[in-house]
Amino acid sequence: MAYTSRDLDFRYITLEGPPGVGKTALAERLAARLDATAILEETDNPFLLDFYKGRPGAALQAQLYFLLSRHRQHAALRQADLFTQLTICDHLFEKDKIYGYLNLDDNELFIYQRLYDLLARDISTPDLVVYLQAPVDLLLRRLKDRRRDDDQEVPPLDPAYLRELSQAYHHFFFHYSASPLLVVETSQFDLAGCDEALDDLIKQISTMGRGTQYYVPRTG
Repeated sequence: MAYTSRDLDFRYITLEGPPGVGKTALAERLAARLDATAILEETDNPFLLDFYKGRPGAALQAQLYFLLSRHRQHAALRQADLFTQLTICDHLFEKDKIYGYLNLDDNELFIYQRLYDLLARDISTPDLVVYLQAPVDLLLRRLKDRRRDDDQEVPPLDPAYLRELSQAYHHFFFHYSASPLLVVETSQFDLAGCDEALDDLIKQISTMGRGTQYYVPRTG
């Protein structure tokens, strides 16, 4: 069956998951298949390299830069007509707190949390969140392949940090209840070329109700 945006009750779908899980690639493929608007996170951050090098104060600078960038993108979404055009976003605004609480000390968190609370008032809640999961070892392999393809200057993520970050994602979404949540195990999900798996995921999204559901995609 060839799915279209008319087959979905949801008009604003957000994808989330730790680095390397493939949320941006999936957002692009879903948007192309469903004739939807794709909103992709802006990843350029002038303070990120200093953060990875451990420069004092760089963690807060990098975090606030990302927070303001994400707020700008999501505040613009609130002005858009989300009822007529299907929108697929590759990041959840609230995930900013995952990184904030992981990277900042108590004094920095005090500043960050006050600004976050002010900005969060402008943000619309997605109709559906799709949380993508994968084992940390697989995430590390995917990130290694991506760095080789992109020739990035930013150092590779430390495996211990990625493991801690992945656990923080699990904890966050275990308690998430702001919108329906579809948890997808992506270890065998061929984002690069399996149309059958993509259609199977869309079928799963089209049958989503309230609450949380878990799903392991089929692969061809």
